[in-house]
Order: sequence, then structure tokens, then C-alpha cells
Amino acid sequence: MNFLAARDATVYWLSARTRNDLFLLYCFADAGRPTERLRADVANRVAGIPDLLVRVLDPPANIAYPIWAPCEFTNDQFVAHDLEIATWATVTAAVGDLLGTGVRANERPWRLHVFRDVGEVPGFATGESALVAVLQLSHALADGRRAARLARELFGGGELPASASRSSLPPVVSHLVPHSRRDTAMGALAAIRAILELPIGMACTVVRGVGAARAQRRLAALTAAGHLPPPARDAEPTVLNGGGAVPVAHVVRMLVCDKNRLRAPGYSVTVVVLTAVSLALERRLRAEGESADALRAQVPMAVPGPARNAYRDLSVALAAGAPIAARAGRIAADLAARRERAAHPLQRAQDAVTAVVPAPLLRHDVARAPIDVLPERVSGHTVVSSVDRGAADLEFGGGAVRFTAGFPALGAVMHLTHGIHGLGDTVTVSIHADPAVVPDVDDYAATLRSALDEVIDVLGSARPR
Repeated sequence: MNFLAARDATVYWLSARTRNDLFLLYCFADAGRPTERLRADVANRVAGIPDLLVRVLDPPANIAYPIWAPCEFTNDQFVAHDLEIATWATVTAAVGDLLGTGVRANERPWRLHVFRDVGEVPGFATGESALVAVLQLSHALADGRRAARLARELFGGGELPASASRSSLPPVVSHLVPHSRRDTAMGALAAIRAILELPIGMACTVVRGVGAARAQRRLAALTAAGHLPPPARDAEPTVLNGGGAVPVAHVVRMLVCDKNRLRAPGYSVTVVVLTAVSLALERRLRAEGESADALRAQVPMAVPGPARNAYRDLSVALAAGAPIAARAGRIAADLAARRERAAHPLQRAQDAVTAVVPAPLLRHDVARAPIDVLPERVSGHTVVSSVDRGAADLEFGGGAVRFTAGFPALGAVMHLTHGIHGLGDTVTVSIHADPAVVPDVDDYAATLRSALDEVIDVLGSARPR
């Protein structure tokens, strides 16, 4: 029986309280293939992607962890948006609206949104039309890296599965079907198993909890001896963190860049963009009369693990106030220190505890977690998520891909997030904002673009470090 890992179940349960879906935008040349034909192509392609043919099955009374149950593709999972005027500006506004929605993973954990014949798109010639596809995924199904792999399978080149035929439209379910007897039996078996294993799970939780406490003491000893970087500091919230309310509206902007333009000797693209974000946020805060001295960014880092969500959030100091070259060096050093500490094997001890906590106990904690309260101290003032989505060898409807983008979720604490998403020779720096906190998002986007130019000009002429 394929149970959700504890980490994946956590984000699934959280989706009932907050919007945490992943949204992957891919922009293709629009080759003019009819929309119904596109839907058929998606249905055919999905037939060969097992991870896109599952849904979450909730056991009775949630006594056990949810289960990944097989399902079929439904017509509702392909959504063609018919905008009165399809331009990059109107599509961008529509994407912002989508970010306020969530899929029901216990029905289907993903959906594909398609915008046709879009004009005025960055990097496209005058009169050239784009096809914008937005893959919406339940976070329980994938983290950023896994989501990029799924998108690559969906939009990858090569032949469709042998069982799929391009000659006729594949049969699809036009609506969601009731749970089958198979699902009922699976749920009942999972519940019985969970009840029988409850004492074992409690014992394992205690034993691993003791091990986690021992690991924390060893980490502290290594840190005190100078063998491991110290833990990251927290900071006071700023206006960027909002007042604790969950955003009710979402706006996005995308800066599509030449990857070569973002290269600087001795620095990764992630550090270059983090430095520009640092500069832009500092200027914004100082313009509002707020201190920017303790600015920090939350940066996800992939880690090994069996869960679909295998990452840790790093709290990185953004070195506000320092000259650009020194700022970049300090950001790079702190990012490396955060990674070193997060990657230490002793850090896995707490994950091992969570992995065996009985489902009812973990679900109880998730249901009561204070996610709608702004704490007195925060680990970051923004999120900066960076994922390289590989080569630009994808296509959809006969049109080649041009660029990709992503939008880290907002919440009660994070009201402004940034994405760095590479594809081939392009990198898109995205902005996802709560307009109640960042009402002038176009001004902020212009500030960030200017900051990118400044950082690139300084670092591009600097010697490697």
C-alpha cells in the first residue's frame, strides 16, 4: 500500500488551511494546433506518466496516513482559458488569480491551464503568438525539483506511450467518478493496519525522539568546537511580512533574462539574484522608513529522502548595507554555511522522528499549527526559490519552449516571494506578491530589474573569488 510520507501528508493537510499548490509556467511558441487536439495530446502523454495518474485516498476517520490511489485522467484537468484579449499583461493577471486557487488532491492532484494565441510576450517577435501552459500541482505530489521532472515528462519530446494513439481522441472521463469498492477496501485495510501498528508507532516515536535529542547535543558540540557553522539567526518581521493575515489576492511579475547575462565569475546565478533581491528589498524598506539591516531570505535546498517533498528551508543573511561586491561575497558565504549545516547527517534525526509519528497525532498538530499568526521572530523576510529546469528541449502542440517561471507560495508570514527558474539559455526571475503589502508591484519589479543590472555590472567585472 502506497502511503504518503509524513512530510507529504503534512503539506496535504495544510492545503485545507492555506494555498500551497505549485504553479509551473512554460511559454511555448503557438503552432496553431487546435485546443481539443492539445487536450488529446495531454491525455495520451499522461497515460505514460504514473505520477500523474494518482490521487489521494483518505482512510476512514483519518486514522492512517493518506494513500496514493490510482485514477484516470479527466477532462476537468485540462482547462483552456478564453481571454477576451490575450496579451502577456492579461495572462499575467490571470496567473495571479490562479495562485489563489487550490486543487483537491483527493479528487485529482494536478491541473493544466492553457492560454492560446498570446501576444506581446517577452522574447517573442512582433506578431508572434505564444502558448502559455501553467501546470498546477498539489504540493503533496511534488516539490520543486520533482515537479520540474513531471513537467519534463509531460512536455518532453519523443514518442508518446505505445498504448496511446494520436490518430483519435483518447477516451477520458468527463467528470469525477465516485470512489470504487477498491478504494473503500484500501481505506479499510489502511485503517486496520494503522490501529494494529499504533503501539509500534508510538514506541518508535519515543525511541527516535531520544535519538534526535542526542543528535542535537552532538550538533551543539560540533558547533562549539568550530567544526560546523552555527545555526542561522532569526530576525524581527518587517512590513514585508504583513500583519499575520493570509493573502486574499495575488499578483505576479516575471523578468525573463538571458542566462549568460546573469553569469558572474565566481558566483552562481542564485547568488547573483539573491544579491539583487537584497538590494531591491533594502531600497524598498528604507524608502518606507524601515530598517533593512537584518534582512534575511528563506532559500529551499534539496536533500536526500524518500518523501516527494525532500528539501530544507535555509535562512540566509542578505548583507544589507554592504557594497555590492562585498554583499555578494557575504551572501555566498552564508548560503554555503547554511547548506553545510543543513546537509550534516545529524540533521536527519528529527526527520526520522516525524516519519514514524502516528497519523492522528501529526494531523492534530497540523490542524492546530498557528499558520495564521505572525511570530515575533522570523527566519526570513522573503522566499527565494531556485530551480534549474534543464535544457530547452520541450514542446507543446508542435511549438518549442521559450522560457519557464515559478511562483513560491505566499502565507501569513511571507507576502513577497521570488522564483529563479532556468531553462536552456533563459532564467526567469519571478515576483509573487500580496497587493495589500506590495501595492506597487510594477515599481518593485522595476527596482529589482535595476538592481539586477547593477549587480551584474559590478560582479561581471570582478575577479573570481
